[in-house]
Amino acid sequence: MKPTASTGSGPGAGERHDLLVLVADQRTNFLYAVAGLTDEQARTCSTVSELTLGGIVKHLADVQRSWLSVIDGTAAPEVGWADLDPDGNRMTDDETLAAHVDAFHAAAEAFDRAVREEADLDREVTLPRYPWSPPQPVVWTVRHVLLHVFREIAHHSGHADIVREALDGASTTEQMAKAAMGGE
Repeated sequence: MKPTASTGSGPGAGERHDLLVLVADQRTNFLYAVAGLTDEQARTCSTVSELTLGGIVKHLADVQRSWLSVIDGTAAPEVGWADLDPDGNRMTDDETLAAHVDAFHAAAEAFDRAVREEADLDREVTLPRYPWSPPQPVVWTVRHVLLHVFREIAHHSGHADIVREALDGASTTEQMAKAAMGGE
């Protein structure tokens, strides 16, 4: 479950490549927050919130899958409260962190492939209607979806840092620095 470093971007690589590299880099940064955890640790609420590290991994895998379905046109037009998984943001006793990390990687790979294969980042897609959506349809570009996925991962990376530090004092920044210097 060791994070992998991004390769960066070179001149002339293009916007799509640059955006995908940034998303991949943010995923790597996020995964440092869960590196080396046991399943029990991944299920542990270490702050006053109900957030757990395993739950955040599970959520971000689902985020990437759901936005992929928006891009590829397979998303349900409407999602009600009853359609939402009550365990979608937590890791249950019968789930493992390794399985959630594998699902996270698979979702990331499928999402990135769809973005790489997309003919036009300016193509418009209609978002599913959720209970919290405005009354009128919401239309974004594929580029906006990609940027939103980046924002979601970055947003939850901050949560993961706090939950991990409260759990065992591990610092994502220290783990990244250690890995950059060839350490574990």
